[in-house]
Amino acid sequence: MGRMRATLSGLACAFVALATPAAAFTAIDPLTRQPLYGAEDEAVRAQASPVPREVVSFEGRHAPGTIVVSTSERRLYYVLGGGKAMRYGVGVGRRGFTWGGSHSITMKREWPDWHPPAAMLKRRPDLPRHMEGGPDNPLGARAMYIGSTIYRIHGSNEPETIGEAVSSGCIRMTNDDVIDLYNRAKVGARVIVQR
Repeated sequence: MGRMRATLSGLACAFVALATPAAAFTAIDPLTRQPLYGAEDEAVRAQASPVPREVVSFEGRHAPGTIVVSTSERRLYYVLGGGKAMRYGVGVGRRGFTWGGSHSITMKREWPDWHPPAAMLKRRPDLPRHMEGGPDNPLGARAMYIGSTIYRIHGSNEPETIGEAVSSGCIRMTNDDVIDLYNRAKVGARVIVQR
């Protein structure tokens, strides 16, 4: 399963995710005082990121709640307002899979299932047709869908890839970080992806 997980993780962002039941939350975010983790999520709490999240100074005229992704820096900024942002390390699209633009979050899912699209199955007939959400799923603990694009901001079961250009265009985070962002970001939030 470990080899299959590694093979599938780089492909995950081209999959269509479906919702799975939400868990009852048990931990509280110290900044927002919102619940963070459910029973299923406890497995990802120890997952370390090579790029720790932190509140940083942030210049720009973006409204609080805006998500700004710098693919060249391989960082995602969640604008807090007052000249501050929460900064996260991310994995971004590998060569040939980079993109930029302004969209919004159109949908959010916890522990999403995924199904490979027909075009991917044509290229990779060895892929499974369905994988249930959970810690082994390459979409990770949360997924936030970006506009009408095929891309999403999602978790990963490969934290060592954060800070790298490895995905098929999606913005990849550790599961711990994507849970944190998921609890902050709202459907309708603006997402700006800069090259």
